[in-house]
Amino acid sequence: QVQLVESGGGLVQAGGSLRLSCAASGSIFSINVMGWYRQAPGKQRELVAHITSGGSTNYADSVKGRFTISRDNAKNTVYLQMNSLKPEDTAVYYCNVPTITTIYWGQGTQVTVSS
Repeated sequence: QVQLVESGGGLVQAGGSLRLSCAASGSIFSINVMGWYRQAPGKQRELVAHITSGGSTNYADSVKGRFTISRDNAKNTVYLQMNSLKPEDTAVYYCNVPTITTIYWGQGTQVTVSS
């Protein structure tokens, strides 16, 4: 079992920044990839970014150049630095950790960007 606790969401004006954090605990020896997804009202959940334990990253085209994913393996924590936020970034953001047997999700944190 892996437990994920997210923090860092909130309300920000367009052009502003937020930093999300997700701390993993439990069977963390099985973790390789950690990532962030988001789901806007009326839309499907979509990948924002993910990062491997070795530091390889992948981003959705819509956030490239604005968001940066990073992780602290010693703290089993993944971060999402979000800059130049746009109203279309408004969504619930979910931490995601896939393992061989199970895909784990955080509880979600709301990010609202006002115009």
